Amino acid sequence: MRKANKLMLAAVLAVALPTSAMAAEADLQAKIDKLSQQMEDLKGQVQRVEDKSLGKWLQIGGSYQFRIDSLHGKTVAYSDAIGTMNNLVGGFVVGPNAVAGTTVGANATITNPSGTAFMFMGKSGSLFTPAQFNTILTQYMPSAMYNAFTGMIMPALGTMTPAQVAGYLQANALTAQQSAILNTLTNKGIMSTVMSMMTPANQAAFMAMPAEYQQAAMVMAMQGFLGAGSGNLATYQSFKPKNETLYTNKFALDLKAKATKDVTVNVKLGMYKVFGDQSDQVTNNGYYADRVGVFDGTIGHVPSSSYLNVDRAYATWSNILDQPVWFSVGRRPATDGAPTNVRHNNERPGNGGTPALLVDYAFDGMTVGYAPDIDFLPGFYAKVCYGRAFDSGFRATPTNSVKDTDMMGVAIIPVDTDPLRVWLQWNRAFNIFDFPKMNNTLFGNVGPTVNLGEFDWYGAGAMTTIKKVGPGDLNAFADIALSISHPNKNVSNAAGFQGLMSGEFFAQDFAPKDRTGWAVYTGIRYDLPSKTKIGFEYNYGSKYWQTFAPAADDMWTAKVGTRGQVFEPYVIQELNLKPISSFFAKTFFRLGYQYYDFEYTGSNNWVGEPKKMSELKSTDLLMMAPIKEAHNIYGTFEVHF
Repeated sequence: MRKANKLMLAAVLAVALPTSAMAAEADLQAKIDKLSQQMEDLKGQVQRVEDKSLGKWLQIGGSYQFRIDSLHGKTVAYSDAIGTMNNLVGGFVVGPNAVAGTTVGANATITNPSGTAFMFMGKSGSLFTPAQFNTILTQYMPSAMYNAFTGMIMPALGTMTPAQVAGYLQANALTAQQSAILNTLTNKGIMSTVMSMMTPANQAAFMAMPAEYQQAAMVMAMQGFLGAGSGNLATYQSFKPKNETLYTNKFALDLKAKATKDVTVNVKLGMYKVFGDQSDQVTNNGYYADRVGVFDGTIGHVPSSSYLNVDRAYATWSNILDQPVWFSVGRRPATDGAPTNVRHNNERPGNGGTPALLVDYAFDGMTVGYAPDIDFLPGFYAKVCYGRAFDSGFRATPTNSVKDTDMMGVAIIPVDTDPLRVWLQWNRAFNIFDFPKMNNTLFGNVGPTVNLGEFDWYGAGAMTTIKKVGPGDLNAFADIALSISHPNKNVSNAAGFQGLMSGEFFAQDFAPKDRTGWAVYTGIRYDLPSKTKIGFEYNYGSKYWQTFAPAADDMWTAKVGTRGQVFEPYVIQELNLKPISSFFAKTFFRLGYQYYDFEYTGSNNWVGEPKKMSELKSTDLLMMAPIKEAHNIYGTFEVHF
């Protein structure tokens, strides 16, 4: 019995032991499988957390710049148009020859508003309102000219011999601008109004005068109002404007967020201010149209205040329908374009950039781009761009007939590689305004009052980097462009009857023509192994050259818009410090010199006909001081992160 029990126990153990071992092994495997699944779940959770971490979807960068400039220039003699207008109005309103508050004309033709009434037509902060300008042109001026004709000019001519008249005409010949002003007053009916104010006897007496006497009467009138000895001209002889030490702070914060698959948002915030000033009055000096005041498109690019402004904010949808197509909309990256990145020591702009010779302006707009793979055109892409430079608000009202100002552009970049980048560009501006909206300028508070016409621009350029040229690398670029103005017959009363690239102050061009200008922009930079970079740039613009680059970083005026030539040597010294915040982080100093040689007036201004500097007369009325030459020595300390 005992033996049978032992045999039975042995049999049970023989069966049970392998079964137990197998059960334990299965349980262990289940636990391992469960743990593996938990690990996989944990990995997924970690991956999801990593995917949503800041480093995965948000890139932060930016720059800081301290800059010092020493600016010196030299003007030619001229007469300030705004000061002259103020003198004329002062004479119309007060003084022995005032016409304000009086009824003038043999037939009580014109009753002039009083000085108080004229003042109440004004608007705080503005030079002259349309109502004031109309009063000056159609009431005060004819009345004053009538008084001059009947009280002085015709009596004086009655005592002069033909020889004396001929001598007077020879000694007091009108300048080209004075003749144009007289023609303008005649075309606008001012002279007819003056004649109609006379008695029939006076009219008959004037018409009976010989032609040279009538001519002398007109010359006397012009010289009496706008001649060198009239007392009305605000004439300035040549002087030397300067700002020996101008310090500025500039800061930019760049953000790039990956919102969803194929959709990103780019934002750039910027601040630019002068040491010891919270306005734009220090740098907006009244010498150039693009520096008269800060306006939309130049905020953050022209020194103004310490406010952090939105320079760029746009969303981009890429790979549309799984094709190499993108759409982008918002405040565009239309500033600091190629090839200015060479001088600024920046990386090349991406496919959102715009050639700086044609456009340097913070537009609000949109782009559609296409970038197919073409073997023999590496990096090829093309895009169509649209932007709005000015929104006129509600139109067709009693006080607003100004249209929106829009921009259209087509860019083709056949090659975009590290050693070579080539670009072709066409832009068109529709319904160009006379003044952008600005406050506290040389001209007071201004804004668009009329549309003057259209512009076309054509450009082509290339930049290259050649490695191992001697001990260093050579960077070079060349850019050429055409600008063609298409004026309508509108003129800006606020600018004294000047139109799109036509007319002078109070001297309207009644048959404006298309004007073609051209420009070239070239430069080189040699990069040494010591991180020293030595560069030189040259640009030239013809008489009728006009660009749209008011946001350029040049202190005097955007050099690419110069009607004349600019020379700029510079040197950059990067510090040999390891980048931490990003691969592109760097710290460097930059020292440079700009020499402007202006051949024509009106650089960076599309209102008015350019005049050759060497032909200017001291009696010529100009809205801004004509600088013949300008110098700027500058230095910067810059940190990119």
